[in-house]
Amino acid sequence: MSDVYQPSVTPPAGRDEPALWFAFHRGEVLIAQSEEQARLPYCLDLSELGLSSVRNLYLGTYGGKHCYVSELEHVDELPHGHELQGLRALFGMVDETLAVLAGRAFQIMEWDRNHQYCSRCGTPTEARGSERARACPQCRYTVYPPISPAIMILIVRGREILLARKKEWAPGRYSALAGFVEPGEKLEDTARRETREEVGVEIENLRYFGSQPWPFPHSLMIAFTADYAGGEVRPDGVEIEEARWFDVGQLPKLPPGISISRRMIDAVSARLARGEPL
Repeated sequence: MSDVYQPSVTPPAGRDEPALWFAFHRGEVLIAQSEEQARLPYCLDLSELGLSSVRNLYLGTYGGKHCYVSELEHVDELPHGHELQGLRALFGMVDETLAVLAGRAFQIMEWDRNHQYCSRCGTPTEARGSERARACPQCRYTVYPPISPAIMILIVRGREILLARKKEWAPGRYSALAGFVEPGEKLEDTARRETREEVGVEIENLRYFGSQPWPFPHSLMIAFTADYAGGEVRPDGVEIEEARWFDVGQLPKLPPGISISRRMIDAVSARLARGEPL
């Protein structure tokens, strides 16, 4: 069975087969846990598990299975063999594609919950059947699920990479620099501004590395590498508590493997250690 996800907003008519459910309660997703594996509920309806929902939204198909996201009304008692887990914990418990889809499901559910009324005139909004949108029948204002683009930048100087840490992070943990794109900015401008503001250095030779949807709450991380072009490292003391150059052979504690920051640090460090160009 293919694990390809096919998005859709139109639920199947007269569905009589089980579906895959991303059922959330206060930001946590319901999973069935066994000694062999963790899996998502797979049933015709969540009422089979003794659960009721505030809202159900169709997501499309994953591996040929219909998928829904559901906001649970209450969870006085969990079904036998089930537990609630945070989205971050889901990575490593289920297939990565499925974990990413869970993040997508959560963002869609939160967007739908937060836009039941028009922000312009207060009229109850209506879901559009042809696209993922809610429209106001009174003033015609339409809202779509928001995406907040953010850049991540890993700066290279010879065999060294510049890593930084925030005050709220675990002691000794460092990562690449990151920041949100401001209105009217190009991604390249954001990368230069953020490095200048947060650590006081200049960069050149910006190179795209990759991207990752990040549902905390609805970001899209766009990762770059760049060469050091000058300036003394000076943490701003607000966003960044400490920033240092690290030789690729002596790296500190890094973010977990689910993040694109870790994948970028690992990939760049490996190439630099082998003496290969980026």
